[in-house]
Amino acid sequence: MAETRIIDGKAFAAGLLARMMAAVAALGWQPGLAVVLVGNDPASQVYVRNKAKTTLRVGMRSFEFLLPAETPESQLLALIAGLNADPHVHGILVQLPLPEHLDTESVIAAIDPDKDVDGLHVINAGRLAAGLPGLVPCTPLGCLLLLKDALGDMAGMSAVVVGRSNLVGKPVAQLLLQENCAVTIAHSKSRDLPEICRGADILVAAVGRPEMVRGDWIKPGATVIDVGINRVAEQKILGDVAFDEALGIAGRITPVPGGVGPMTIACLLQNTLTAAQRIMGGPKE
Repeated sequence: MAETRIIDGKAFAAGLLARMMAAVAALGWQPGLAVVLVGNDPASQVYVRNKAKTTLRVGMRSFEFLLPAETPESQLLALIAGLNADPHVHGILVQLPLPEHLDTESVIAAIDPDKDVDGLHVINAGRLAAGLPGLVPCTPLGCLLLLKDALGDMAGMSAVVVGRSNLVGKPVAQLLLQENCAVTIAHSKSRDLPEICRGADILVAAVGRPEMVRGDWIKPGATVIDVGINRVAEQKILGDVAFDEALGIAGRITPVPGGVGPMTIACLLQNTLTAAQRIMGGPKE
């Protein structure tokens, strides 16, 4: 049985944040990130707190807006319009999911695309599809950084992305295309999904189903990126890949937790720095 190398997203994210801290200190001014949370979902509250803490740690300004669940859409859109116009705010993130009475598409569309650090605005999706500079969704960006660190040049590799969401599946596929991979997007309705996965040098699992991808679906030596975070019991979190089955088959794999998860906040702040530099006319990279 071959040894599987564990891709340590936590350590990579820590290094990325350290480099960002140095970059922010060198600017001479502070990029600002505004996070808007509507409602009192406990998981979202924890996530927003962590974002604010990490934002301050790297030397950026953090603006938090905690709104009651019954906030009318007009009030939320007015807040976003104010943040769009605020010169101290370079990145805007509205925490999803929103309460049911709010239209998610309208809210995302209201954010200035140049401040859309979640990368979900249709203009940023279009920029990504066209290969133009834009803000890329944080989790897919984190996946790409881990893959480039593990594999270097990925040109010509066969990549299978299981999942087709606008949040992860589609943008990951676009990023891998830009790296000159041969990309297949598969999903729960794909015929003979296990066989499709077995052809992948790079397998990205982003379906939101615990341990859906089994060990015998994985090509020996493949690099597996598990995006899934599935809470199956009080303290138990599983990925979309059957991790124990994958050990000894995959060449490299991200664990859950400790793989892609820590990269998401780090990439959010990377996007904020990128947005700030573009808005202020600084370096574009």
